[in-house]
Amino acid sequence: MTIGTNFKTVMDRIAAAAKRANRDPASVKLVTVTKTVSREGIREALSSGARVLGENRVQEAKEKIEQLGQVAGWHLIGHLQTNKAKYAVKLFDLIHSVDNLELAAEIDKQAAKLGKVQDVLIEVSIAGEAAKAGVGIDDAASLVRQAATLRNIRIKGLMTMPPYSDNPEASRPYFRKLKELSSSIEKENIPGVSMAELSMGMSGDFEVAIEEGATLVRVGTAIFGERF
Repeated sequence: MTIGTNFKTVMDRIAAAAKRANRDPASVKLVTVTKTVSREGIREALSSGARVLGENRVQEAKEKIEQLGQVAGWHLIGHLQTNKAKYAVKLFDLIHSVDNLELAAEIDKQAAKLGKVQDVLIEVSIAGEAAKAGVGIDDAASLVRQAATLRNIRIKGLMTMPPYSDNPEASRPYFRKLKELSSSIEKENIPGVSMAELSMGMSGDFEVAIEEGATLVRVGTAIFGERF
């Protein structure tokens, strides 16, 4: 199967999942995850219709963006170290992985230097796994309130990664909890905060995520094959 064929299949699956949930397929955006993918592979995905590219590491993204240019929207979906924030704000349209106030403040500081307001998502560890990044579910709303006071970041929603499972249905309770958390935060009407985006779902479970309200799904393996 070619990248182009795989991309079309994923888009068809996104549309079908949205329709099952009585949603407009256009309300779901595909973040094509290009971690370790060659420039040629990325170009094939772009020619197939990819509009948003997701990278896990700042340095790898920097090299690709320097070579390919702003050929699409670029999202940082992996963990961001505070000392890399100054690079991230130059490279990415949306940072999915803000999980503490120190990081939010550093992004704000670096964005201010560029005269930019950086769009971010708050990463939430719904399952509370110690090995994974993300603010705990009980502390997420507090982090949103604190980060919302920073002038050069703009909170656009939430992101999560459920525990790994071969069964997509195992992810559903975690996606549902993130949606519930998003709705709860939205009701607070925090100035400058939008809960428009829910980044959840990857190659193994993105259809379930869409059924539970995902607006951004992060898909790499189903498009490019196993490569890690």
